[in-house]
Order: sequence, then C-alpha cells, then structure tokens
Amino acid sequence: MAASDHLPGSPALRPEDEKKDPNPVDSTSDTESATPLPANLAPGAFPPAPDGGARAWLAVAGAACIFFSCLGFMNSFGVFQAYYMANQLRDETSDNIAWIGSLMAFVQFAGGAIAGPLFDRYGSWVIRPGAVLYVFALMMTSLCTQYWQFMLAQGVLTGLAMSMLQVPAFAAVAQYFDKKRAAVIGIVVSGSSIGGIVFPIAFSKMLNDSPLGFGWSVRVMGFVVTPLLAFASFTLKARLPPRETNFFIGAAFKQPTFLMLIAAIFCGFIGMYTPLFFLPTYAVSRGIEPTLAAYLLAIVNGASTFGRIIPGVLADRFGKLNMLGVGAVSTGIVVLCMNSAVNTAGLVVYAIVFGFSSGTIISGATAALSICTDDPRNLGTYMGMGIAMASTASLIGPPVNGVLLDRYGGFLQASIFSGVICLAGGVLAFATKATTPKGLFGRV
Repeated sequence: MAASDHLPGSPALRPEDEKKDPNPVDSTSDTESATPLPANLAPGAFPPAPDGGARAWLAVAGAACIFFSCLGFMNSFGVFQAYYMANQLRDETSDNIAWIGSLMAFVQFAGGAIAGPLFDRYGSWVIRPGAVLYVFALMMTSLCTQYWQFMLAQGVLTGLAMSMLQVPAFAAVAQYFDKKRAAVIGIVVSGSSIGGIVFPIAFSKMLNDSPLGFGWSVRVMGFVVTPLLAFASFTLKARLPPRETNFFIGAAFKQPTFLMLIAAIFCGFIGMYTPLFFLPTYAVSRGIEPTLAAYLLAIVNGASTFGRIIPGVLADRFGKLNMLGVGAVSTGIVVLCMNSAVNTAGLVVYAIVFGFSSGTIISGATAALSICTDDPRNLGTYMGMGIAMASTASLIGPPVNGVLLDRYGGFLQASIFSGVICLAGGVLAFATKATTPKGLFGRV
C-alpha cells in the first residue's frame, strides 16, 4: 500500500509509535528484479520493493519450507485427534483432546505479537532459534504418554516455536513484494498445503502399516523438517533496515480498518478449524475406515493449495478485502453442509470443496492486514499483532465443538455454530471496506 493511499480516518502514528522518513520513497513500483539504491535516495529512506529477483524468490522458497513444516503439521492435527481418542488419551473427552490442538494453534499465532516486532527490530535472526526449538518440540512430543505432557510439548512448546518462524517469514517475504504481495503470500502458505498432504498420509501409514509406533513416527517427522528449516534459516533475510521505534505500535488499535479486520479474521478462524480438527472423526462415525479418514485431511490440504494461490492472484487484481470476504462466506456455507456428506464419495468431494474455500482465509488474512500500514518496515508488527488478536478464536472454536459433540453425540450442532460465525466473518470483511478510501464498493 503506497504512502499516498494512507487510510483517511486512521490516526497518524505518533513519533514514538512509528518514525516517518522525511523524504519517503514510494514503495509501490513494480519491477522485475532488485532495484539498486537511487543516487538521490534520501538518508534513511528505502528503495521500492523489487517484486522479484533471485534474493526475493529464495526468501519465498524459505518461507514455503517453514509453512510446510509448521502450518502443514498443524493442519494434520485431525489425525492426532482421532489417534489420541483411540489410544493414549482414550479416557479423555473430545473437547479435552481438542484443547491440545487449539492451544497449539493459538500459541503459534499469538506468539506472533512478539515475533513480528522482533523481526522488524532485529531481522531474521529470530528464525534460527525458532527452528531449533521446533525440532526439539517434536522430539519431546514423541516421548509423551500423558495428557499434561501432550499439552506442554505439542500444545505450548510446538506452538511457541511455530510463532517464531511463521510471522517473521510472512514479514520478510512481504518486504520484497508489493503489487504481487497477495499472490506471493498465497504461494508461501501453499507450502502448508503440501505439508498437510504429506504429514497425514505419512503419519497414518507409519502408525497403521509399520512397526514404528507413535514415538518414532513423530521423530521421523522431525527428521524430515530439519533440513527444510535449515534452508529457511539462511534464505530468509530482511530487505529493509530495522526500525528503532517502540516495540509495539499502539496507534494501530485506533484504526477502524485494523480492528474490523481482526474481528473478521477471528470469525473466519472459528469456522476454518472445525473440519481440520474433526473431519477424520466425523468420517469414522459414518463408517469410513480410519486410514482413509486420515487421508481426507490430505485431500483438504491438497485442494487448499489452489485455494491459496488462485485467490491470492485474484486479490492483487480485485482487492484483498474482497477475496477475504468471499473466502470466509464460502467457507461458512461449506461448513454448514458438513453433515450432508454421508459416504466415501461425498466426503472426498466435501474435502476438496472445503480445502479450496478455506485456503483463502490464512493467506487472505495476512495479505489484508498489509493494507493497514504504508511503511513496509512495520509489516511484521501489524501482521503479528493482528493475527495474535484473531488467534483467540482457536481457543474457542475446537473446544466448543468438542463440547457440542460430547453433548449431542453428532456433528450438526458443531457445523451450525462454526458455519454461522464464519459467515459473519465474511460479512465483516466486506464491511471493513467502508473504512477505506475506496469505500464499500471499491477494489480493496
């Protein structure tokens, strides 16, 4: 978003919140390779985003590796949910087990409130300890046998490590792209879709068709992600110098656009997580064999690859808020229809449709948050704070769905609860456009 497109009605940032350059350079130019520093560049100013070049695409590749390893693993929690319910945690209720995944989801995004500003101030160094911590957390999860151990290792420690990796990855890539930003963020997040294909299938095969057992199955996952995270640690670098102002940007919470976006993303997250957590369990309740039920998550994540890239390309052309709104509304409708899939063919089609529609939400949310600031050096802070606030949805959605499942013995009530709230998120995304200069009917 160019400096000239600053949102009217949004309070100007105070000097202690965000330092403005005396002669800022427009950052919306669309060039094909890294742009050298102009000779007349004012001191403290920065060149426009290159929107391409070897260094930029290496950063994209590194960020995609992070999302393959982290969010791809998170998107596979439905397999863990079904396995825990039948094995180590069979004496626990559905909502208690769902708390493990919901806590992991919450911490991975809430931690971005710290990781984002750390990236803006100190650069990509925060990614390296996060990579080490993530592999360590997976190894600790492989040793767990009791509920509290899973909560600490998989819920807290894994989520914390993810937060140190994902928001800095978003922020680093966003510094290299402006006009292509939504499309590139979609490509980055599509790495999680590929991980969401690999992890459920691999985990299910190792558990059911090999003598490895739970511990070594999780350790193998740790060995797979180690070289990918090492690659990301050396390819993800900040393009711009760090900012030296306040750690948080408090004035962001006075911007109506920022606050309404958080509310829209919050509602979208509640609806999005329901099938990701409970689709395998729902499939088993319909008589589907457990191994095939686990593959449904792989199908969801495979379809979400296209649901993240294609809407990202369209968002750069038709507006980031428009695509976020379309994605949330369509996801809400699909979640409401979950109980209509009653056989193998229906569940496969449902997984494809849900994967494509829900793929827009995370990539679309991050791209939409980037319109809230005209200084790319603050992207990590805005993205981190916004997603952290919205991530409280992950502490509400899955556990409430677990309670509804235990109370009513079926999935109808859970799908209604999540679908309606997701629809509300889409409406809020469209309403957010009214707070921008282009208005409710503009391409924002």
